[in-house]
Amino acid sequence: MPKAKYYFNTDSLKYEKVVVSFKKRFWRVIGWLSSALVFGSIVLLIAYNFLDSPKEKQLKREINEMELQYDLLQQRMNLADAVLKDLQQRDDQIYRVIFEAEPIPAEVREAGYGGINRYKELEGYDNSELMTETSRKVDKLSRQIYIQSKSYDEVFELVKQKTVMLASIPGIQPVSMKGPARVASGFGYRIHPIYKTPMMHEGIDFTAPIGTEIYATGNGVVAKTEYNGRGYGNNVVINHGFGYSTLYGHMSRFNVRPGQRVNRGDVIGYVGNTGSSTGPHVHYEVIKGSSKIDPINFFFNDLSPDEYEMVREKASQQNQSFD
Repeated sequence: MPKAKYYFNTDSLKYEKVVVSFKKRFWRVIGWLSSALVFGSIVLLIAYNFLDSPKEKQLKREINEMELQYDLLQQRMNLADAVLKDLQQRDDQIYRVIFEAEPIPAEVREAGYGGINRYKELEGYDNSELMTETSRKVDKLSRQIYIQSKSYDEVFELVKQKTVMLASIPGIQPVSMKGPARVASGFGYRIHPIYKTPMMHEGIDFTAPIGTEIYATGNGVVAKTEYNGRGYGNNVVINHGFGYSTLYGHMSRFNVRPGQRVNRGDVIGYVGNTGSSTGPHVHYEVIKGSSKIDPINFFFNDLSPDEYEMVREKASQQNQSFD
């Protein structure tokens, strides 16, 4: 039992037992609880602001690790961006130049994802700026990589097409050459053998004995075989595609028919002296679109540099043509 408390009553000069009313006890309890509550609140406030719980310590470690990983990711993305820019530069300035394709416009390469609220779900965090910037860079890199991938697909198709084109464009001489002696007359104004006046000679004349094989100078399809007693005489026209065609005139006979597909080096006919010709030879023309151009620029496949210079020198002489 609790000990009883006494006090000395000066009026009665006696010790009397202390009697505490319920009301006083109640307020004492309230006061004690209030003090405890205030003290506990102060302790909790101090602990909350200055002391970390084990869970908070773990979360802070995770946040620090996340920030470190974001920084490393930023560095890797910057490196990937530099590598990608190098690939883009090579693509625009080398590959597309080689294959005669237009560079991809910068505004297409740099285009990002639309929408001002695309990263709205990342707002409201302590690291919102870091997360938003990282996400934006990832999206931009993804877009640029996709564009570059599509560009390489296009370049690959251009490579395949270029291979076909290089095999189709005229690239050899129409007759087998033993030095430049067989080049009788070149492209340009020459003395006409019949009219004896300067006239435009739209091809190159190669002299050779009648019956000498004449070769297709590039892959293509025979567009025409014509028997003619005047002009080009018996002649063959080959359509090489890519805007190119070639004409072979004054043949003695043909070895092909219209619509037949031929490859570079195939025998398409034989040297003759038909039509307006003053001697056995083949008149050879290269046509680009609707214009006849100098065939001297299309002998890159079967002549050495020295031989080519000899042929060029012979073809440039201002002499009389054979037709």
